[in-house]
Amino acid sequence: MDEEIRRTQCDGSPEDAGCSEAVKAELLDECEQQFGILQKLQNEIILADTESGDGESSEAMNRLNAMMTELEQWQEMEPKLLSTNPEILIALGKEELQRLNSQLKMVLSCSQAKRDSLRDLLQREQVWLKEKEEVLTAVTKKVNTMRDENERLSEQSVLQDMKIKITKVKDYYGNLMETLSDMLAEHFPLPSQQAAGTKKKRVAPAGSEENLISLSEILEKLTNKTLETPHEPYVTIEDSFWPPYIEMLLRNGVAVRHPEDCNKIRLENFY
Repeated sequence: MDEEIRRTQCDGSPEDAGCSEAVKAELLDECEQQFGILQKLQNEIILADTESGDGESSEAMNRLNAMMTELEQWQEMEPKLLSTNPEILIALGKEELQRLNSQLKMVLSCSQAKRDSLRDLLQREQVWLKEKEEVLTAVTKKVNTMRDENERLSEQSVLQDMKIKITKVKDYYGNLMETLSDMLAEHFPLPSQQAAGTKKKRVAPAGSEENLISLSEILEKLTNKTLETPHEPYVTIEDSFWPPYIEMLLRNGVAVRHPEDCNKIRLENFY
């Protein structure tokens, strides 16, 4: 109570310099009255505790219930002002406002510090985000470049492999044609190349043996015609084609005649 009285004294600050001695005396009297009431209540409580015995549990419970009921009533009651003097109320109000103002200033200072901290954190996060975006852009560009290089290298490797395969196929085809030509020259010679001791010798027309071409050359012409113009694979029979060769190709199903022109032949389709 003395602390409350000191807190409400008016001669400590410039704002309360107008408080009169009468006001101070009135406030002291009200405080002494309230203090007396509190002492009286405290004495009654102590007296009631000393009068009660251990065997009076029912009376103790009744007093406890009564005190709880009184406590609930006090809690529901609105607090009354210690004094109704406007000068005292103004002084107390100013002190409370100053205390609230000090607290609000502290809250404002903490909020500003927190705001500055968050602003710094935001700036660092923005810088970090910009760096990561630059790294992502560089990495994406690098990945696209490497992908393009890989695709180009893969295309070049495919083309190189195709060239190698085509070269191998051409070499194989050349060797095959050379082997076929040697075999045909050995087993199917021209009339002028036939051995003199052959029992049966097909006689070619006089003066035409020099113009005849070998069987391998005939097959080569038929093959080239089929590859170059597959839509028109027929070759016209020339005087350089030895008729027994043509007849042999037709009889063995290697070549077929044109359905409308018997002077044209082509290779048979073997697929």
